[in-house]
Amino acid sequence: MDSLQERAARVEALGVLSWFRREFYECLTRRADVLFEVADAVLCTAGPVVSLPELSLTGVHRRGHGAMYDALAEGRIDVSRLRMALAGLVLPRGTDGQISIALDVTPWPRPDAECSPGRLHCYRPCRCDGKRQTIPGWPYQVAAALGGGRSSWTAPLDAVRLGPEDDLNTVTVTQIRGLLGRLEQSGQWRDGDPPVLFVLDSGYDIVRLTWLLRDEPVRLLGRVRSGRTFYHPPGKRRGEHPGRPPRHGEAFRLADPATHSTPVQETTSVHDRYGTVIARSWSRLHPRPERRGAWAGHRGQIPTVEGSLIHLAVEHLPGNRTPKPVWLWHSDPDATTHDIDRLWRTYLRRFDLEHTFRFLKQTLGLTRPRLRHPEQADRWVWLILAAYTQLRLARPLAEDLRRPWEQPLTHHQLTPGRVRRGYPRVRRTVGTPARTPKATRPGPGRPKGRTSTPAPRHPVGKKHNRTDTSPLDTAKTNL
Repeated sequence: MDSLQERAARVEALGVLSWFRREFYECLTRRADVLFEVADAVLCTAGPVVSLPELSLTGVHRRGHGAMYDALAEGRIDVSRLRMALAGLVLPRGTDGQISIALDVTPWPRPDAECSPGRLHCYRPCRCDGKRQTIPGWPYQVAAALGGGRSSWTAPLDAVRLGPEDDLNTVTVTQIRGLLGRLEQSGQWRDGDPPVLFVLDSGYDIVRLTWLLRDEPVRLLGRVRSGRTFYHPPGKRRGEHPGRPPRHGEAFRLADPATHSTPVQETTSVHDRYGTVIARSWSRLHPRPERRGAWAGHRGQIPTVEGSLIHLAVEHLPGNRTPKPVWLWHSDPDATTHDIDRLWRTYLRRFDLEHTFRFLKQTLGLTRPRLRHPEQADRWVWLILAAYTQLRLARPLAEDLRRPWEQPLTHHQLTPGRVRRGYPRVRRTVGTPARTPKATRPGPGRPKGRTSTPAPRHPVGKKHNRTDTSPLDTAKTNL
């Protein structure tokens, strides 16, 4: 019985992978054959991707390196159709059927590319002493669905490059609404299903995003700084004299345990990496709104946005590190006991996206090419995301080609690196929709006697204070 079920699962996985490869090929509207073979070369080359010319030496890439550069410069990808194809695949869900999506920004460092426009000062942590550093480059905000168990796999759904004039809140809201529309259109989310959970890091203004997405079927979960102050709901005005009712109740300072009231919910569980984990939650807390930062351009009175606060206290951290307080904000103001126990575990799954970023950069060569124009970088990013998706779909089909010093793994335990080792065999089974190249002669090259003018230099963009966010404050953007 198990063999029949496994065979049926392999046949189904083979059909889904073949469909996605055909759909991906149809999304390549110009230079399709070259771009498709570049993605195959990324998956079938031995070892990490180190340069574009080296990819042209792979057997699955039947064109020359000049055609590869021409495809990245002049090729076209129907990104809207590719996004719909990614949203239509089977996504990991929780036990209650809820979809959890992580959002995070990863930089493409380009410190010496003075001729490349659209660069920003991207955040890059220093490994030596932990101090913050920035590096000029192209930041990309990636959205990926998270799994339920311990795994390094995610399901990328979207990627957006942030420009010098873009506001992070505006881009995030637009990206989330676009994702919701595609999930609903593809049948992944219907009326009556649990709201889609978006997991964010502390770099996002999660309270502002909660207000902007108040009419959408979403829930937001993110980390907040331990030095912030929140407030309880206001009570009645004290005294006999009438006046304006208060907007804020008693202060709840995260760094001052003396101001912490009795938690509404408290759970205790045991984690295999952190030991005993105690989670406490407080409902209907809100920050004091101030007309600065993300709220600087808000029209009218700044609203009071309520949510739930979750505090995590762990027994120990890996590497004998000292545990630090972790505070999470959930956009649902009334979180139950089951919710807080599931939410902090879902937040831990957000770090799976970091594993995906490391695999995309170190193995698939996400940031290896030295491209000049950001439009070329966008094409390369989508090629890499499509290649990674093929690895995820080929997971039930790949064989465990382990090294002698590695432990054997089942199909459910295979890592992206091990699936990539066996992908050339899977590719021979599914075939390729790319056409055979025609015989041709080398081009004439650059005409003699002509010299090109120096390329223009572009300064690194800086973030500007946004003073007008009225389109998101007054009406919902139609996508």
